Amino acid sequence: MGLDIGGTSTRALVVDMDGNRVGMGRGPGANLTSHALDSALAGIAQALRNALERVDDPGAVRHAVVGTAGMANLAVPEVAEAFARTWRNAGLECGYDVVGDVSVAFTAGTAEPAGTLLLSGTGASAIRFDNRNPSHAVDGHGWLLGDLGSGFWLGREAVRATLAALDRREEPGPLGQDVLRALLGPESHGEPSADINGDADRKAEVGGQHDLRSELIMAVHQRPPVALSELAPLVTAAVADDPEAKRIVTEAAEHLMAAVTTVRAPGDGTPLVLAGSLLAAATPVRDLVEPRLRELWPDPPIIVARDAVGGAAWLAAGRLIGLDTADGAKLHARLMHSAGGDDVDR
Repeated sequence: MGLDIGGTSTRALVVDMDGNRVGMGRGPGANLTSHALDSALAGIAQALRNALERVDDPGAVRHAVVGTAGMANLAVPEVAEAFARTWRNAGLECGYDVVGDVSVAFTAGTAEPAGTLLLSGTGASAIRFDNRNPSHAVDGHGWLLGDLGSGFWLGREAVRATLAALDRREEPGPLGQDVLRALLGPESHGEPSADINGDADRKAEVGGQHDLRSELIMAVHQRPPVALSELAPLVTAAVADDPEAKRIVTEAAEHLMAAVTTVRAPGDGTPLVLAGSLLAAATPVRDLVEPRLRELWPDPPIIVARDAVGGAAWLAAGRLIGLDTADGAKLHARLMHSAGGDDVDR
């Protein structure tokens, strides 16, 4: 079994030793860095329950790998105990290894033991792998300290750009209008000049005058910080029509390139794996990043990893058959071929 605990979704996958997908389950985000313990455990339990619906005997699962950001959280005694209880309540009796989410993302892209992962989804990081272990990482510091060029970062920059327009008493552009509608409702709009602070149709008032800025700020702070990543699609969709969106996407690509060139040497011939919703799907961010990667490293393969939970399941199976064996390589190819491109929104 593989379990991939992400910031926006959690996936569990049960496979047999021939690479057949026996059960797949999905739950809400359960990353303990950005979610409360009770909420995270509920999301994990939902994913496990759904994955095991087609399994006659959950106790027959022989091994599992759990991939999660902030893996140190699962080492905290009370958290580890609560997770183990959730595991047992699902009917599972096997042992499990806890690894970083970046490890399962990397192995979803390649069966090779060495290479580079560039990830941009809810979070962002670049990692060099040797013997399938991270040996050099840049960023991945979480929403408060980093994750530059991530979905969270794009969403936050979109709100900041909208607030900057309102500060100047200018009407926000297409991106800003989309942000206002997403956070304040379909009737939201930003008007230029004094109308921004005096729209009688609006409900919120500050000092006797409506303040759209305050409404927007309040709406953001009333939601979990990670929810800003939900605005990332607004940024990528507005690139063709809004200079602010184009600027944000360009800066995101610059951050990601700065990260990957720090961990990957010129002339490196090992695989380069792209993962996360902004790089594993066709997005303006990937459109800017991928050609620059190919220019810097024209020879090695650039692989898109769309199925991190499959990578976790493969690592689990590797404990039984060996990763660096012909059977291990065959199983990897089978699992990734059957992925169907589902796992792209980390």
